[in-house]
Amino acid sequence: MAACLRFTRRVWKNFLDTKGHDAQCFPQLQIHNATPGYVETSLKVEQYNTNRVGTVHGGLVLSLTDTLGSLAVATKGQFMTGVSTDIGTSFVRPAGRVGDVLYTKTTLTGMGKQLAYTRTDFLDAKGQLVAYGYHTKYIGKSSVHANNVTLSEDGERVLEGEDLD
Repeated sequence: MAACLRFTRRVWKNFLDTKGHDAQCFPQLQIHNATPGYVETSLKVEQYNTNRVGTVHGGLVLSLTDTLGSLAVATKGQFMTGVSTDIGTSFVRPAGRVGDVLYTKTTLTGMGKQLAYTRTDFLDAKGQLVAYGYHTKYIGKSSVHANNVTLSEDGERVLEGEDLD
């Protein structure tokens, strides 16, 4: 398994271990692929992820936009992934019902010394776009965290820092 995927999963495990919002709202999120600047995930829709008409709640999509933007930053070796400064979501069609799987593709569209920008596409099982979100994060203070690593350009190896997995 590539170092980038191992590291991104380690960051996600830390999200879960803190037992905060992410652990409560989508603990079953699966990270399938991570390369520098890109992460793919899936989430099986549970009853608590739906709105009163039985489809995926828009708040879930917005919350995932936030979390997945953070994981996209993690793919660049940042253990602490900053704080949100701007976030938004557009809904194209209903994103599924209980038992359906929601797939995501998140891209780090830009990253400087202070800000990072991401886009998440949400897809149904047929590969149809159901929603997309954007996320801007302030990363100025997180870029010097002790658990950060430097990954090779292809994400296969850790060049600096500890590869714990």
